[in-house]
Parts: sequence; C-alpha cells; structure tokens
Amino acid sequence: MSGRLAQVSQHLSSAHGRGLLAGEVAIITAHPCSQGIGRSAALLYAKEGAKVVISDIDAKKLDIVGDEIKAAGGDFLAVAGDVGADDFPKKIVTATVQKYGKINHIVNNAGFTFDKMLHTTPDDTFDIIIKIHVRAPFRLIREAAPYFRVKPEARENRSIINVSSTSGLHGNVGQANYAAGKAAVIGLTKTIAKEWGAYGVRANTIAFGLIHTRLTASKEAGATMEIDGKKVALGIPGAPSTGTEGQDLPHIPLRRGGSPDEAAAAMLFLASPLASYVSGHTLEVTGGAGI
Repeated sequence: MSGRLAQVSQHLSSAHGRGLLAGEVAIITAHPCSQGIGRSAALLYAKEGAKVVISDIDAKKLDIVGDEIKAAGGDFLAVAGDVGADDFPKKIVTATVQKYGKINHIVNNAGFTFDKMLHTTPDDTFDIIIKIHVRAPFRLIREAAPYFRVKPEARENRSIINVSSTSGLHGNVGQANYAAGKAAVIGLTKTIAKEWGAYGVRANTIAFGLIHTRLTASKEAGATMEIDGKKVALGIPGAPSTGTEGQDLPHIPLRRGGSPDEAAAAMLFLASPLASYVSGHTLEVTGGAGI
C-alpha cells in the first residue's frame, strides 16, 4: 500500500464509528441555514463528527438547526450575521477559532437569485448578486488564510468548497447576474487550489443543477427574503411545487430533481478524505443534466 493510500486508510479507520470528519471544524454559510442545502449540510457534517459553525442573517433560524444538531449529539457554534457585511468574515473566523482553535473546512453556500432579463437589470440588482456570491466567499476565505496556510507539522485534512451552478457553466436566461457570479466562483476556486495546494489545502467547486429548495420552487408560492433592506422574490415563475413526487423531467437523465440531502452528500464527499486527491475540480451535481 502506498504511503498516501495508507494515510487515507488510517484516517478512515480511526474515524470509523465517529465519522468521516471526526474532530474537524467546518464553517458552513447559508442563506438561510434553517432549511435547504445549508441545513442538510450542517446536519450531515455534524453526523460525520465535525464541529459545525453555522451562520444565518436571522439568529432565530439558527436556533432551529442548532437544536437539531444538538438532538443528534453534534457540536455546533451559531454565528448570526449577513455574509455580505464588511465585518462578517472577522466575526465568524474569530468566533470559530476562539471556540475550536482551528478551521478545517469552509463551505461557501450562502446565496440567492435575483432574476431579471439582462436589458432590464439595474446596477444594484447585478451588484448585490456579485457581492454575496463572489465577494463574500473571497473575503471569508482571505480572513481564514492563517488557518489554512499552515506549517507541515500542523496540517490536517483541510478544504474549501464553493457552491456554483449550472448557470455558471452554461449561462441561463434571466440570470446574467447570477451566471456571472457563479462563473467567477469557479475561477476563484481554481486560483485557491493553485496558491494553497502547497499547504495541503484542497479547493473545489460544486455546480448544482435542479435541487428542490426555495430558490427552485414556484415563484407564485410567494417566498421572499430581505437583502439590503429590499424584499427579493424567490423561485422560478411557473415551476412545479418543490419536491413534487413522481415529477418526470425529461431533460434530466435521472428524470427528477435532487434533494438538499443529496446536495449535502456531494459537499461531504469533497470535504472528506475520500477526496484527498481532488482539487481544482468542479463537481456537477445535476442528475446528468447538460451532458
């Protein structure tokens, strides 16, 4: 058995019964964290032994996920705040290190859509999407740099996971802002992989296709969120209800959309030692759509 394979095997063996991320610390941003992919990822990471740092702009919503993690025997820290705020990166990194002493993983999952046709998109609608989907992940990663660029003797399993979308890979009607932001995230991730690879840090992107969340539910359902004092309508006009059973989608080879739990499983894979030689990659989690 090669040295590297032996290390992975030893890690998996020592984690057996405790989880793939036993003893590791993961920051997971979400908007909101109380539902969708953010909630599923937080619960799954905790189940696999990670100490999970969760964030949401609404402190009350954090309590919901925190209670679920606690009920499952997990360890968590809740840090309320707007991921786009200037003081947020320092706030969450400082709180994480004060409680746990280190950071192993950052999952930049916070985001939303603000769709308009390109010729009707005002500057502020474009700028807010870039701020949340590109600037915010960049600033959080930069703030955490001292805990990733570490000496060899202090190295553990460490990774950065940035969430993109098939819109970032292929573009999408009505999403000039979102597609631009999600494409930028891929370039950011590849740069991190090249700059921090020497420190043993892996950086990967996940490009999600249709995952049943508030963002992909019917816009007519009326779901909204407030960003910078503005109410933003969520969802897709005329889309089927979220999680519709037996919904047949011919453009997806698996003929269905994915669940938040399936999305979270892909995040777990990229953070885990199972992906110890995967870096700079964009993992498409789409049910085969776009092939």
